[in-house]
Amino acid sequence: MTSDYKNYIPEKATPFIQFLIDEHSFDLKIVNQRQTKHGDFRKLPNGRFQITVNNNLNKYQFLLTLVHEIAHHVTHQKFGRVQPHGKEWKTVFQHLMLPFLRPDIYPMEMLPLLANYFKNPKASTDADVNLSLALRGNTAETGKHFIFDIPYGSFFEFKNIIYKRGNKRRTRYECLNMKNNKVYLFNQNVEITKKTFK
Repeated sequence: MTSDYKNYIPEKATPFIQFLIDEHSFDLKIVNQRQTKHGDFRKLPNGRFQITVNNNLNKYQFLLTLVHEIAHHVTHQKFGRVQPHGKEWKTVFQHLMLPFLRPDIYPMEMLPLLANYFKNPKASTDADVNLSLALRGNTAETGKHFIFDIPYGSFFEFKNIIYKRGNKRRTRYECLNMKNNKVYLFNQNVEITKKTFK
């Protein structure tokens, strides 16, 4: 059982994805948005393998997430139990992603960012600020803002907690949690809700 993924990815990517699905035999489910992850890979109790991907991703994010999860599956098939995002997975992910790094699949401006990310892919693309922003079209969800868009000293809400934006360190922002008075570091591409207090 594989959900119809074709509406979720760039058209020219379809033959490559179909090949991977046929070759590696897994169920693909497109699911409602999860806060903590874009996709996952698991072995089901019946012995089959299942990949899930969130339905709220744009086609570029969806494709990257899907190949990321297929890489987990292929790594599992080839190497058995290894580090989830270790060197085996990185090599498989790089290899599987190569056919998709083309201007008729990803926009020209994203390709150098993807190439840079794939030198040493991380567990989450969100760790690569420039790529993460490009994949989202440099726009936050409706009603939200990126941390770098709000002024120093302004208040915002993240996961139902109010913070005050502080100084920028190299790549992250110091933000004061107004509940426990502790300072937390936020990636600059985190999406937050602005708060104004009268």
